[in-house]
Amino acid sequence: MTAKVSETSLFVSGENGYHTLRIPALVASNKGTLLAICEGRRNSFHDDGDIDLVVKRSFDQGQSWGEMQLIWHGDEETSGNPCPVVDRDTGIIWLPFCRNSERVFMTSSRDDGATWSAPEEITASVMAPSWNWYATGPGHGIQLESGRLLIPCDHREPDMPNRTSRSHVICSDDQGATWKLGGTLDLDTNECEAVECPAEGTVYMSMRSFHGSKRRACARSADGGDTWSEVELDEALVEPVCQASIVRFSDGVRHDRSRVLFSNPASESRERMTVRVSYDECRSWTAGKLLHQGPSAYSSLCVAHDMTICCLYERGVEGPFEELCLARFGLEWLTDGVDCLEV
Repeated sequence: MTAKVSETSLFVSGENGYHTLRIPALVASNKGTLLAICEGRRNSFHDDGDIDLVVKRSFDQGQSWGEMQLIWHGDEETSGNPCPVVDRDTGIIWLPFCRNSERVFMTSSRDDGATWSAPEEITASVMAPSWNWYATGPGHGIQLESGRLLIPCDHREPDMPNRTSRSHVICSDDQGATWKLGGTLDLDTNECEAVECPAEGTVYMSMRSFHGSKRRACARSADGGDTWSEVELDEALVEPVCQASIVRFSDGVRHDRSRVLFSNPASESRERMTVRVSYDECRSWTAGKLLHQGPSAYSSLCVAHDMTICCLYERGVEGPFEELCLARFGLEWLTDGVDCLEV
Protein backbone atom coordinates (compact mmCIF):
# COMPACT_ATOMS: atom_id res chain seq x y z
CA MET A 1 0.00 0.00 0.00
CA THR A 2 1.34 3.40 -0.93
CA ALA A 3 1.16 6.46 1.33
CA LYS A 4 1.66 8.89 -1.52
CA VAL A 5 0.47 9.20 -5.10
CA SER A 6 2.20 7.51 -8.00
CA GLU A 7 0.88 8.18 -11.49
CA THR A 8 1.22 6.35 -14.79
CA SER A 9 0.11 7.58 -18.22
CA LEU A 10 -1.56 4.27 -19.03
CA PHE A 11 -3.36 5.07 -22.30
CA VAL A 12 -2.23 8.06 -24.36
CA SER A 13 -4.41 9.28 -27.19
CA GLY A 14 -2.70 8.67 -30.53
CA GLU A 15 -0.98 5.42 -29.53
CA ASN A 16 -1.57 2.07 -31.24
CA GLY A 17 -3.40 3.74 -34.13
CA TYR A 18 -6.17 5.19 -31.96
CA HIS A 19 -7.05 8.84 -32.26
CA THR A 20 -8.48 8.88 -28.72
CA LEU A 21 -8.60 6.43 -25.82
CA ARG A 22 -11.53 7.09 -23.49
CA ILE A 23 -14.08 5.64 -21.05
CA PRO A 24 -12.07 3.89 -18.29
CA ALA A 25 -13.18 0.66 -16.60
CA LEU A 26 -10.88 -0.77 -13.92
CA VAL A 27 -11.37 -4.06 -12.01
CA ALA A 28 -9.29 -6.53 -9.99
CA SER A 29 -9.64 -10.24 -10.71
CA ASN A 30 -9.91 -12.87 -8.00
CA LYS A 31 -6.20 -13.60 -8.50
CA GLY A 32 -5.30 -9.93 -8.05
CA THR A 33 -4.72 -9.03 -11.71
CA LEU A 34 -5.76 -5.47 -12.49
CA LEU A 35 -7.55 -4.99 -15.81
CA ALA A 36 -7.74 -1.48 -17.27
CA ILE A 37 -10.31 -1.49 -20.07
CA CYS A 38 -11.28 1.39 -22.31
CA GLU A 39 -12.58 2.41 -25.73
CA GLY A 40 -10.09 2.73 -28.57
CA ARG A 41 -11.56 5.39 -30.86
CA ARG A 42 -9.84 5.08 -34.21
CA ASN A 43 -10.73 8.24 -36.10
CA SER A 44 -11.87 10.94 -33.68
CA PHE A 45 -12.77 11.70 -30.08
CA HIS A 46 -16.50 11.42 -30.86
CA ASP A 47 -18.75 8.90 -29.09
CA ASP A 48 -19.67 7.14 -32.31
CA GLY A 49 -17.66 5.77 -35.23
CA ASP A 50 -15.06 3.01 -35.44
CA ILE A 51 -14.54 2.12 -31.77
CA ASP A 52 -12.85 -0.98 -30.29
CA LEU A 53 -12.55 -2.32 -26.75
CA VAL A 54 -8.98 -2.70 -25.47
CA VAL A 55 -7.29 -3.72 -22.21
CA LYS A 56 -3.98 -3.53 -20.38
CA ARG A 57 -3.17 -5.81 -17.44
CA SER A 58 -1.04 -5.51 -14.31
CA PHE A 59 0.19 -8.38 -12.13
CA ASP A 60 1.80 -6.24 -9.39
CA GLN A 61 -1.02 -4.10 -7.99
CA GLY A 62 -0.75 -1.55 -10.81
CA GLN A 63 2.96 -0.77 -10.54
CA SER A 64 3.70 -2.02 -14.08
CA TRP A 65 1.53 -2.87 -17.08
CA GLY A 66 1.62 -5.09 -20.13
CA GLU A 67 1.02 -4.12 -23.71
CA MET A 68 -2.39 -3.12 -25.03
CA GLN A 69 -4.58 -6.08 -26.02
CA LEU A 70 -7.65 -6.06 -28.25
CA ILE A 71 -10.81 -7.40 -26.61
CA TRP A 72 -13.19 -6.71 -29.46
CA HIS A 73 -12.83 -5.02 -32.84
CA GLY A 74 -15.82 -2.86 -33.67
CA ASP A 75 -15.79 -3.63 -37.43
CA GLU A 76 -16.24 0.09 -38.13
CA GLU A 77 -19.11 0.21 -35.64
CA THR A 78 -19.30 1.66 -32.14
CA SER A 79 -18.46 -0.96 -29.52
CA GLY A 80 -18.32 0.87 -26.22
CA ASN A 81 -19.41 1.59 -22.67
CA PRO A 82 -17.45 -1.22 -20.99
CA CYS A 83 -18.76 -2.18 -17.54
CA PRO A 84 -16.96 -5.30 -16.23
CA VAL A 85 -17.83 -7.23 -13.09
CA VAL A 86 -15.87 -10.06 -11.46
CA ASP A 87 -17.72 -13.06 -10.03
CA ARG A 88 -16.01 -13.83 -6.72
CA ASP A 89 -17.28 -17.43 -6.79
CA THR A 90 -16.26 -18.49 -10.31
CA GLY A 91 -13.52 -15.96 -11.10
CA ILE A 92 -15.16 -15.17 -14.44
CA ILE A 93 -14.83 -11.56 -15.59
CA TRP A 94 -18.06 -10.54 -17.31
CA LEU A 95 -17.88 -7.59 -19.70
CA PRO A 96 -21.11 -6.13 -21.05
CA PHE A 97 -20.91 -3.47 -23.76
CA CYS A 98 -23.12 -1.80 -26.33
CA ARG A 99 -23.01 -1.70 -30.10
CA ASN A 100 -24.12 1.53 -31.75
CA SER A 101 -26.01 2.39 -28.54
CA GLU A 102 -28.87 0.10 -29.57
CA ARG A 103 -27.72 -3.50 -29.00
CA VAL A 104 -26.25 -5.09 -25.86
CA PHE A 105 -23.56 -7.78 -25.87
CA MET A 106 -21.73 -9.82 -23.24
CA THR A 107 -18.23 -11.24 -23.44
CA SER A 108 -16.26 -12.90 -20.64
CA SER A 109 -12.81 -14.04 -19.65
CA ARG A 110 -11.90 -17.12 -17.64
CA ASP A 111 -8.14 -16.48 -17.64
CA ASP A 112 -7.79 -13.04 -16.04
CA GLY A 113 -8.29 -11.16 -19.30
CA ALA A 114 -5.72 -13.00 -21.41
CA THR A 115 -8.48 -14.14 -23.78
CA TRP A 116 -12.14 -13.28 -24.23
CA SER A 117 -15.15 -15.23 -25.44
CA ALA A 118 -17.01 -14.35 -28.62
CA PRO A 119 -19.61 -11.73 -27.61
CA GLU A 120 -23.18 -12.96 -27.25
CA GLU A 121 -26.08 -10.60 -27.82
CA ILE A 122 -28.38 -10.22 -24.80
CA THR A 123 -30.48 -7.29 -26.09
CA ALA A 124 -33.80 -9.17 -26.00
CA SER A 125 -33.34 -10.02 -22.32
CA VAL A 126 -32.28 -6.61 -21.04
CA MET A 127 -33.88 -3.99 -23.31
CA ALA A 128 -37.56 -3.08 -23.35
CA PRO A 129 -39.12 -2.96 -26.85
CA SER A 130 -39.95 0.74 -26.54
CA TRP A 131 -36.36 1.82 -25.82
CA ASN A 132 -34.37 3.29 -28.72
CA TRP A 133 -31.01 4.05 -27.09
CA TYR A 134 -28.97 2.06 -24.58
CA ALA A 135 -25.72 2.31 -22.64
CA THR A 136 -24.07 -0.04 -20.16
CA GLY A 137 -22.19 1.61 -17.29
CA PRO A 138 -19.63 2.74 -18.06
CA GLY A 139 -17.21 1.86 -15.27
CA HIS A 140 -17.84 -1.35 -13.34
CA GLY A 141 -20.63 -3.52 -12.05
CA ILE A 142 -20.84 -5.12 -8.60
CA GLN A 143 -21.64 -8.48 -7.06
CA LEU A 144 -24.03 -8.35 -4.12
CA GLU A 145 -23.74 -10.41 -0.95
CA SER A 146 -26.54 -12.58 -2.37
CA GLY A 147 -24.34 -13.47 -5.35
CA ARG A 148 -26.38 -11.35 -7.79
CA LEU A 149 -24.31 -9.65 -10.49
CA LEU A 150 -25.57 -6.11 -11.05
CA ILE A 151 -24.68 -3.84 -13.98
CA PRO A 152 -25.69 -0.14 -13.92
CA CYS A 153 -27.04 1.08 -17.29
CA ASP A 154 -29.24 3.76 -18.85
CA HIS A 155 -31.65 4.13 -21.74
CA ARG A 156 -33.87 6.48 -23.72
CA GLU A 157 -37.36 6.18 -25.16
CA PRO A 158 -38.76 8.02 -28.21
CA ASP A 159 -41.27 10.04 -26.18
CA MET A 160 -38.80 11.25 -23.58
CA PRO A 161 -38.52 15.06 -23.61
CA ASN A 162 -35.34 16.60 -25.02
CA ARG A 163 -33.64 13.23 -25.49
CA THR A 164 -33.43 12.79 -21.72
CA SER A 165 -32.74 9.38 -20.21
CA ARG A 166 -33.22 7.08 -17.23
CA SER A 167 -30.75 4.98 -15.28
CA HIS A 168 -31.60 1.30 -14.81
CA VAL A 169 -29.86 -1.95 -13.88
CA ILE A 170 -29.52 -5.40 -15.38
CA CYS A 171 -28.67 -8.41 -13.27
CA SER A 172 -27.88 -12.11 -13.22
CA ASP A 173 -28.84 -14.52 -10.45
CA ASP A 174 -27.23 -17.58 -12.06
CA GLN A 175 -23.55 -16.56 -12.26
CA GLY A 176 -23.89 -14.87 -15.64
CA ALA A 177 -25.71 -17.66 -17.49
CA THR A 178 -28.71 -15.39 -18.08
CA TRP A 179 -29.35 -11.67 -17.69
CA LYS A 180 -32.55 -9.73 -17.01
CA LEU A 181 -33.81 -6.22 -16.42
CA GLY A 182 -33.87 -4.87 -12.90
CA GLY A 183 -35.38 -1.62 -11.69
CA THR A 184 -35.56 1.69 -13.56
CA LEU A 185 -34.91 5.06 -11.94
CA ASP A 186 -36.32 8.56 -12.47
CA LEU A 187 -35.98 10.79 -15.51
CA ASP A 188 -32.93 13.02 -16.03
CA THR A 189 -30.40 10.38 -14.96
CA ASN A 190 -28.07 8.22 -17.02
CA GLU A 191 -24.44 7.02 -16.55
CA CYS A 192 -24.28 5.42 -13.14
CA GLU A 193 -22.40 3.19 -10.72
CA ALA A 194 -23.56 1.33 -7.62
CA VAL A 195 -22.19 0.14 -4.29
CA GLU A 196 -23.78 -2.27 -1.82
CA CYS A 197 -24.33 -1.23 1.78
CA PRO A 198 -24.68 -4.71 3.33
CA ALA A 199 -24.97 -3.53 6.93
CA GLU A 200 -28.29 -1.90 6.09
CA GLY A 201 -29.33 -4.22 3.27
CA THR A 202 -29.38 -1.62 0.52
CA VAL A 203 -27.72 -0.77 -2.77
CA TYR A 204 -26.75 2.85 -3.33
CA MET A 205 -26.81 4.22 -6.87
CA SER A 206 -24.80 7.30 -7.94
CA MET A 207 -25.99 8.89 -11.19
CA ARG A 208 -25.05 11.56 -13.66
CA SER A 209 -27.74 14.20 -13.32
CA PHE A 210 -29.53 16.34 -15.89
CA HIS A 211 -31.60 18.21 -13.32
CA GLY A 212 -29.80 21.50 -13.98
CA SER A 213 -28.33 21.74 -10.50
CA LYS A 214 -24.73 20.62 -11.23
CA ARG A 215 -25.09 18.10 -8.40
CA ARG A 216 -24.82 14.29 -8.40
CA ALA A 217 -28.06 12.27 -8.25
CA CYS A 218 -28.54 9.25 -5.98
CA ALA A 219 -31.09 6.64 -4.96
CA ARG A 220 -31.28 3.42 -2.93
CA SER A 221 -32.73 -0.05 -3.38
CA ALA A 222 -33.78 -2.35 -0.55
CA ASP A 223 -34.38 -5.38 -2.81
CA GLY A 224 -31.15 -5.84 -4.70
CA GLY A 225 -31.96 -3.41 -7.52
CA ASP A 226 -35.47 -4.62 -8.43
CA THR A 227 -36.98 -1.31 -7.30
CA TRP A 228 -35.50 2.06 -6.39
CA SER A 229 -36.34 5.03 -4.20
CA GLU A 230 -37.02 8.44 -5.65
CA VAL A 231 -33.93 10.17 -6.98
CA GLU A 232 -32.36 12.84 -4.78
CA LEU A 233 -29.56 15.33 -5.41
CA ASP A 234 -26.49 15.31 -3.19
CA GLU A 235 -25.52 18.91 -2.49
CA ALA A 236 -22.03 17.82 -1.39
CA LEU A 237 -21.18 16.26 -4.75
CA VAL A 238 -20.67 19.01 -7.30
CA GLU A 239 -20.50 17.70 -10.88
CA PRO A 240 -20.32 19.20 -14.37
CA VAL A 241 -22.85 16.65 -15.78
CA CYS A 242 -20.32 13.85 -16.10
CA GLN A 243 -19.68 10.22 -15.29
CA ALA A 244 -18.27 9.38 -11.85
CA SER A 245 -17.08 6.28 -9.98
CA ILE A 246 -17.89 4.73 -6.61
CA VAL A 247 -16.42 1.66 -4.89
CA ARG A 248 -16.35 0.13 -1.43
CA PHE A 249 -12.95 0.27 0.25
CA SER A 250 -13.84 -1.48 3.52
CA ASP A 251 -16.76 -2.57 5.68
CA GLY A 252 -17.43 -3.15 9.35
CA VAL A 253 -17.38 -6.94 9.08
CA ARG A 254 -14.15 -7.82 7.26
CA HIS A 255 -12.43 -4.58 8.23
CA ASP A 256 -12.42 -2.04 11.05
CA ARG A 257 -15.13 0.28 9.65
CA SER A 258 -17.17 1.16 6.59
CA ARG A 259 -15.52 3.30 3.92
CA VAL A 260 -16.82 4.08 0.42
CA LEU A 261 -14.75 5.97 -2.16
CA PHE A 262 -16.08 8.37 -4.81
CA SER A 263 -14.30 10.10 -7.70
CA ASN A 264 -15.40 12.78 -10.16
CA PRO A 265 -14.39 16.16 -11.58
CA ALA A 266 -15.52 18.14 -8.54
CA SER A 267 -16.41 21.34 -10.32
CA GLU A 268 -19.12 22.79 -12.52
CA SER A 269 -16.68 22.28 -15.40
CA ARG A 270 -14.75 19.16 -16.40
CA GLU A 271 -11.74 19.77 -14.19
CA ARG A 272 -10.42 19.04 -10.68
CA MET A 273 -10.50 15.24 -10.49
CA THR A 274 -11.13 14.54 -6.81
CA VAL A 275 -11.48 11.44 -4.64
CA ARG A 276 -13.63 11.49 -1.48
CA VAL A 277 -14.48 9.11 1.37
CA SER A 278 -17.80 8.36 3.05
CA TYR A 279 -17.95 6.76 6.50
CA ASP A 280 -21.76 6.61 6.73
CA GLU A 281 -22.81 4.61 3.66
CA CYS A 282 -22.76 7.53 1.20
CA ARG A 283 -24.82 9.97 3.27
CA SER A 284 -21.95 12.42 3.71
CA TRP A 285 -18.51 12.86 2.15
CA THR A 286 -15.12 14.24 3.06
CA ALA A 287 -13.81 17.25 1.17
CA GLY A 288 -11.50 14.81 -0.61
CA LYS A 289 -8.10 15.08 -2.22
CA LEU A 290 -7.28 16.51 -5.63
CA LEU A 291 -5.63 14.22 -8.18
CA HIS A 292 -5.52 16.68 -11.09
CA GLN A 293 -6.27 20.40 -11.11
CA GLY A 294 -6.70 20.69 -14.86
CA PRO A 295 -9.12 19.23 -17.41
CA SER A 296 -10.51 15.84 -16.38
CA ALA A 297 -13.64 13.82 -17.00
CA TYR A 298 -14.48 10.09 -16.60
CA SER A 299 -12.91 7.87 -13.92
CA SER A 300 -12.93 4.34 -12.57
CA LEU A 301 -11.99 3.39 -9.01
CA CYS A 302 -10.69 0.01 -7.89
CA VAL A 303 -9.14 -1.37 -4.70
CA ALA A 304 -6.17 -3.66 -5.37
CA HIS A 305 -5.68 -6.79 -3.29
CA ASP A 306 -3.04 -5.07 -1.13
CA MET A 307 -5.64 -2.30 -0.45
CA THR A 308 -3.91 0.23 -2.68
CA ILE A 309 -6.52 2.59 -4.11
CA CYS A 310 -6.35 2.89 -7.89
CA CYS A 311 -8.11 5.54 -9.96
CA LEU A 312 -7.97 5.39 -13.76
CA TYR A 313 -9.14 8.75 -15.06
CA GLU A 314 -9.25 10.97 -18.12
CA ARG A 315 -7.10 14.07 -17.98
CA GLY A 316 -5.07 16.51 -20.02
CA VAL A 317 -3.55 19.96 -20.25
CA GLU A 318 -5.60 21.51 -23.06
CA GLY A 319 -8.55 19.11 -22.74
CA PRO A 320 -9.63 16.09 -20.69
CA PHE A 321 -9.19 13.41 -23.38
CA GLU A 322 -5.41 13.52 -23.83
CA GLU A 323 -4.67 10.46 -21.71
CA LEU A 324 -5.99 7.93 -19.23
CA CYS A 325 -3.85 8.24 -16.12
CA LEU A 326 -3.63 5.62 -13.38
CA ALA A 327 -3.20 7.14 -9.90
CA ARG A 328 -2.20 4.81 -7.04
CA PHE A 329 -2.35 5.90 -3.42
CA GLY A 330 -3.22 4.76 0.08
CA LEU A 331 -5.91 5.69 2.56
CA GLU A 332 -3.35 7.61 4.60
CA TRP A 333 -2.62 9.96 1.69
CA LEU A 334 -6.30 10.36 0.89
CA THR A 335 -7.11 11.39 4.47
CA ASP A 336 -3.90 13.31 5.24
CA GLY A 337 -2.95 10.68 7.80
CA VAL A 338 -6.19 11.03 9.79
CA ASP A 339 -7.40 7.55 8.84
CA CYS A 340 -5.61 4.28 8.27
CA LEU A 341 -6.82 0.73 7.79
CA GLU A 342 -6.56 -1.39 10.93
CA VAL A 343 -5.85 -4.96 9.87
